[in-house]
Amino acid sequence: MEPSKEILDRLQKLEDKFAASGQDILSYLDGLMYADFLTYWDYINLDVLLNLQQPRTPFPDEKIFIIYHQITELYFNLILHEQSQIVEHPALEIDFFIARLKRVNDYFESLIQSFSIMVTGMDKAQFLKYRMALLPASGFQSVQYRKIEIYSTDFYQLVDKELRSDDMEEWPIYKLFENIYWKRGATEMKSGQKTLTLRQFEGKYSTELIELGERRKSNNFRTLYNLFPESDNKQLLKVELQKFDTNVNINWPLVHYKSAVKYLQKSPEDIAATGGTNWQKYLPPRFQKRIFYPEIWTTEEVENWGKAWVSDNVK
Repeated sequence: MEPSKEILDRLQKLEDKFAASGQDILSYLDGLMYADFLTYWDYINLDVLLNLQQPRTPFPDEKIFIIYHQITELYFNLILHEQSQIVEHPALEIDFFIARLKRVNDYFESLIQSFSIMVTGMDKAQFLKYRMALLPASGFQSVQYRKIEIYSTDFYQLVDKELRSDDMEEWPIYKLFENIYWKRGATEMKSGQKTLTLRQFEGKYSTELIELGERRKSNNFRTLYNLFPESDNKQLLKVELQKFDTNVNINWPLVHYKSAVKYLQKSPEDIAATGGTNWQKYLPPRFQKRIFYPEIWTTEEVENWGKAWVSDNVK
């Protein structure tokens, strides 16, 4: 049977492609002939994926805890994938920014909606036992989340609210990094010293995060937004940035707060988190007033940052 014109055309294009790279098309065709058909389980590395859970205790619900955190990190990776496409675009247009930011908001909203797994999907008695085998590991040590923040705004907006000042815009990144908000959250509640959780994290990631901060200094979501002239599309972008700011700095920390209240709040003294972090001060947005884009919110909205969520969700 003679090959069709369409097949011959494609073979010619393939031959031209490989000739340009100095390769022999016959070798590639032989490879296709000998290769096995691709399967779903091989394509997504299913066997590897299902063997990445290594509980440290015999309590069944620890597996839920591990898998949900792995899912979270995969979503964070998707978010960073979209963020990098935006900030590294060679000729960024506002429509592209809006479309990719909508994806980012979808990812965050999926995480926020699914967090009920952590609030109601585990047995409290089991959690309070297996968590002791996790010390000093903590979700605080998620470097991908820190990178998401750095992509999102000017670095000085991440400085602890109590230390923030008008002149910080001119500070070098390494100096801002020493005053970043989450370091204050990772202090021992009684001594005020850095927790082992924080010391481990700084030892592994400080250089990488400072270098990322340098690269994003004039090329982050906030600086890019401010480059666009006023238009209807800029208003659409503003709406998506408000959703993003709310998702990252109100909704996401507060679903964690709701979970912490369930599992860790105990009268008369609260139970410390596995990393020793001061979650009562670290998680509520009203204490941190961490806002990526203060210029797109009203004074009243900034003043009441996070209060409506607490009223509606934390009973």
